[in-house]
Amino acid sequence: MPIYALGDLIPQIHESAYVHPDAVIIGSVVIGPDSTVWPGAVLRGDTGVITVGSRTNIQDGAVIHTHSKHVTTIGDDVVIGHNVHIEGAIIGNASLIGSGSTVLQGSTIGFNALVGAQALVPPNTTIPDYAKALGVPAKLILNSVEPGFGSPNAQYYVAAGKKYATELRLITD
Repeated sequence: MPIYALGDLIPQIHESAYVHPDAVIIGSVVIGPDSTVWPGAVLRGDTGVITVGSRTNIQDGAVIHTHSKHVTTIGDDVVIGHNVHIEGAIIGNASLIGSGSTVLQGSTIGFNALVGAQALVPPNTTIPDYAKALGVPAKLILNSVEPGFGSPNAQYYVAAGKKYATELRLITD
């Protein structure tokens, strides 16, 4: 897997995390225990720190970046869907960021919140705890997410990471 230092910026990946060989990790990136990063995902910490908590999954094709004024922090038990773009935002614990969505600089996604597939969270937007953000630009539906709604998905990816770490093998080049 391509893991790059950029000058003095060196990724820190917990030994129990799984990073797929086709993911790219660059610079100031911290990945917590039992988290997973899947094929085609890019985490580029060149202008600030990207922190990924425990048991969080970053699915295929996601692009996670920082911003010169905003670090990117992704909490514990978070599901980051396929082809998501996050830049300079804070994602709260137990949240789900749906496939193809974009969360921009200075935004904060609350605890157990949901950003729907293909949604756009504009800069400096706050999505409260237990809220849904749907559409372009995202509109809020308050108090509409059940506690623990994303837990089965987060647990699946922890188990999948363990399986891939021991069973994935390249059969052709």
